[in-house]
Amino acid sequence: MTDHILTAFDRDLADLAAQVAELGALAVSEAADAIAALTGADVVLAAEVVERDHRLDELELEIEERAIRLVALRQPVAEDLRRAMSAMKMAANLERCGDLAKNIAKRAMVVSDTEITPALLRPIARMGELVLKRLTAALDAYADKDLVAAGEVWSKDGEVDEHYESLFRELLTYMMGDPRLIASGAHLLFVAKNLERLGDHATNIAEIVHYEITGEQLTARPKLETLSR
Repeated sequence: MTDHILTAFDRDLADLAAQVAELGALAVSEAADAIAALTGADVVLAAEVVERDHRLDELELEIEERAIRLVALRQPVAEDLRRAMSAMKMAANLERCGDLAKNIAKRAMVVSDTEITPALLRPIARMGELVLKRLTAALDAYADKDLVAAGEVWSKDGEVDEHYESLFRELLTYMMGDPRLIASGAHLLFVAKNLERLGDHATNIAEIVHYEITGEQLTARPKLETLSR
């Protein structure tokens, strides 16, 4: 009977992790599509991103409820408890990633009607690519329970900050050089901030993976202190 209970509990935890993986895939897809909609002036795709956001909200709630129920019924301890709690934390971060993607998509719909040049979009695309790689790497570390990979994501948190600082200044330069770009440039500054926040959530996920595996909290996150915030 005990073996049966333990097997069922392991299955519950595995199912919970699978739901987190599903949410992670949705979050990455949302972010990638939002960036593509912006850089490709695709208002249809942008609208789809906004519409799909509700699914991330629903799945985050399902994960939270499932984890709470699992803890209440199974009363796990040690690593098992950390796995359940990590799933909840992961879901919260991923749902927020979806919100940020939705914000980018909304900006994409607005700037499609403004004066915008490839020179403004290129640095956005570069930063978006970096952030998507970090988010994907953090989710892979969670799926593989890879402590080393999680550490690599965490230790490179400052790279996104550096890109944001560079992008911030680049956009301001374009805006000062051509007043016609002020409206679209202002929207892109908000997009840049959303991308920087996505990078922060990737780092959060790496910290969650580290805690789930080791039971220890990572501290003193490396940050760039000179950001224009």
